[in-house]
Amino acid sequence: MADTLPVDAQPFARIDWRDPWFAPFAERGTRWQQAALASYRDLLDCMNTDSRVGGQSTGRGMPLRFIAQDELPEGSAYEAHIASTGSVPTRYNLHDFFNASMWFAFPRIKAVLNARQSAAIDVLGVGPTRGGERDALTLFDENAVLFISADPGLTAALRAFDWRALFVAPRDAWGTRCEVRCLGHALLEKLIAPYKACTGHAWIVDVPPGYFAWPAPRRDAWVDAAVSGALAGSTELHGRVFAPLPVLGIPGWWPANEDPAFYDDASVFRAGRRR
Repeated sequence: MADTLPVDAQPFARIDWRDPWFAPFAERGTRWQQAALASYRDLLDCMNTDSRVGGQSTGRGMPLRFIAQDELPEGSAYEAHIASTGSVPTRYNLHDFFNASMWFAFPRIKAVLNARQSAAIDVLGVGPTRGGERDALTLFDENAVLFISADPGLTAALRAFDWRALFVAPRDAWGTRCEVRCLGHALLEKLIAPYKACTGHAWIVDVPPGYFAWPAPRRDAWVDAAVSGALAGSTELHGRVFAPLPVLGIPGWWPANEDPAFYDDASVFRAGRRR
């Protein structure tokens, strides 16, 4: 099928919503994928229809809409333009497709990220370096995963780079005491063609013991509210707040990791800065 599509539409055919990193977003994503396979304009129209119906807004409360990249005024900073106008410049590619998807999957988180990014630009302007806070915000936006845990022992294993205590011994804990949700849109783009060393920057989310018995919409809303609140209130936002997490090590995400020897690859599952 992909070979019969226009060249610029072909990448969208590669999204397989059965993949565990894409599956949580499949309901909306499937519709958007079909629109993207039709045309750039159809994709933007589909996104904007969903935004109007859902009442989506940016970090400064502007109604959210998606515009073609060439509508971004020359010299305008991307994040500041979104905050001040509500318009998200969106290219016809997978990177921006997944970025737009996250505005719907985690609307509060994306709004806070945009608000903090644009506030930093207001203070410092757009220069050759972003500064520590904007670097951390960009890292979150592009490459974050949410490590959601009701088990302090698993959280400690992640922080200590104890991969066997995280992935091998407690395999039945995944889905019952912890889970991972991808949020970074660049990471999702990379997972179109996954490779063993593909690593997300994990933001740890401690959840109450009953979390894993809640229906999915309640879990999603709780995480979106909790993480956006933490991001909005954080005064110590820098790269060290994240924990590296090789995502293909997650039980159920990659067939090869059923063999414990998968985790012996020290180039991927590194000893790290144990503490």
